[in-house]
Amino acid sequence: MPELAFFVGKGGVGKTTVSSAYAVRLAARQPRERVLLVSTDPAHSLSDLFELRIGSSPKQIPVGARRNFTAWEIDSEHIFRSFIDQHRDELIEAVERGSLFTADEISSLLDTALPGMSEMGALLAIQEAIDCGKYSNIVVDTAPFGHTLRLFGLPEQFARLLNFLELAAERDRVLAQHFGGSVRRQTRGFIAEWREKLQQIRKAFASARLFLVTTPEEFALNESVRCIREMQEVNPPLQLTGVVLNRVIRSSGGCGWCATKIKSSASAQRRLAKDYKKADFYLAEDPGFPILGAQELKKFGDSIFGKKTVKWHSPKASANVRAAAIEPTEWPTLHAPLTFVLGKGGVGKTTISAALGFHSRQTSANQIEICSVDPAPSLDDVFQSEVGDKPRSVLGDRGFQASELDSIALYKSWVGEMRSEIDAATSVRHSGVRVDLSYERRLFSELLEIVPPGLDEVLAIFRIIEMSQPGTCKVIIDMAPTGHALELLRTPERILVWARLLLKSLASHRKLALAREAAVKIAELEVKAREFSHSLKSSGVAVYAVMLPEPLPDRETERLLREVRELGINPDAVFTNRVAKSGLFPDKRLSRKSCARCRETAVWQMRVLSGLKKRLGVSTVYTIPAFESGPAGKRGLREITKELWELA
Repeated sequence: MPELAFFVGKGGVGKTTVSSAYAVRLAARQPRERVLLVSTDPAHSLSDLFELRIGSSPKQIPVGARRNFTAWEIDSEHIFRSFIDQHRDELIEAVERGSLFTADEISSLLDTALPGMSEMGALLAIQEAIDCGKYSNIVVDTAPFGHTLRLFGLPEQFARLLNFLELAAERDRVLAQHFGGSVRRQTRGFIAEWREKLQQIRKAFASARLFLVTTPEEFALNESVRCIREMQEVNPPLQLTGVVLNRVIRSSGGCGWCATKIKSSASAQRRLAKDYKKADFYLAEDPGFPILGAQELKKFGDSIFGKKTVKWHSPKASANVRAAAIEPTEWPTLHAPLTFVLGKGGVGKTTISAALGFHSRQTSANQIEICSVDPAPSLDDVFQSEVGDKPRSVLGDRGFQASELDSIALYKSWVGEMRSEIDAATSVRHSGVRVDLSYERRLFSELLEIVPPGLDEVLAIFRIIEMSQPGTCKVIIDMAPTGHALELLRTPERILVWARLLLKSLASHRKLALAREAAVKIAELEVKAREFSHSLKSSGVAVYAVMLPEPLPDRETERLLREVRELGINPDAVFTNRVAKSGLFPDKRLSRKSCARCRETAVWQMRVLSGLKKRLGVSTVYTIPAFESGPAGKRGLREITKELWELA
């Protein structure tokens, strides 16, 4: 079995760069071994990093003399569809036995865009890479934390799905024994095959190397601690083998900004060493410019995992790059009933969401409610108080409420309600005789034990629809990172498709009380989903994108905005966050003695900002200067909303 290595972390901490550096170094050091680097993030950036088109099929990339290195940006939907097509007959047969639906109805549902394809596709891709026997090492560049947790929990949920399918087959066997007849073995073969594959995946996960990638920023460290704790609770439990502290600055060069960063790096090292004593510890230097191409990644890998001293040579940003023309402006006040804030992980979406709400509370009478639908939320870090699933006041302001969607808790609550209804519907009295539909009850019970992939996007839409009812409150949605944010925005249209198919199927079972009740609820949901889908494309919704002035995030933002427009949604503006103060801002109090590294960073940022409005196709691009630490609490939010700049 190949050795598996997962690189996990909060969005924006540099997982892709660090995991790629590790994989390239591994291939160069072991020329007789074949190494696969696979990206499971729906918003891939391997192609940007290697500066060549990788695509949805494994692509060999030259590293040294041998061609033993392969990279793969998986197409989750294609992989999932292939799985469905390959096992369509077995799946239809099994579900038909365990449900009210006919084979044709099930087939129609399987043809729709099902939730959770990203995680399911990632799991199937890893299984395929293990099963093919081509690779001695598989390195996985994962999605941001929240959805990686869902990936690691999938083997357990897949096992529960197999239990359900097996129970459905068991009913046919018992009936056949009682009344005579035979049972087809097709489904049992499918279940046995996938139990074996599942055991293989579990074994690979349990023995995998798990690297945490983080940065010295407090928000990243806090989220890392929370999520690693959750990863150690999955089944099988995952043990952390390595910690990479990325973007470390080793020398200040007399620069006050860098001196502050050195102190925060030292503090982060002490904290991580204390929290993860058994893990290997690695430092990744921030050279002040992007690391691009296989050869530079090899050097980066040597500096991190070989702990070698590397002399960096910056690629030329541009010989004639000009400072972007910027002018002071006012922070936008929320006018639309519903505002979405989206972007790549780690760019500061949560901070911008909180700042928008804070500014609107200071300048208008509007009540504000902010909700994070990111599976790894950090509103509590920004507001410096505990934020849970139920809205609660923050910053001592009754008119400013915050919540973080807990999809698992909501699902478990719903399951509890459903169990009571199912027990009543499957145990009834006719003419004084109690009829106990035990198999049906057991089937529903097994089905409810499965936490469906894609739960976050579906329940997030339910929460947003509930929050966006007519009223005086302005609602801000702090979105999940790029790939899953797009899935959420596509979900209302998908709900309409599922609702139509389910209502059509339930119509033939309208004599059953459970079917009638389900049809009423689905019809209500269909109406709400249609209204919400229309509102997304209207002036009643505002959309702000957040990015960093760096080469990889700006390319991802271009792709994000293009796909948002394809959904019929027009972005209002883009916030460019953490812009270097040296040389860009005319306010002389922001100018300070800066080192060569900071000047290098500023040049690269100016290159990104140059012509950005045209590349993104937006009329408004705001810029926010970098702060020495993440703005948090009332004081931090007041500081960040004091000023705002706009690209001319």
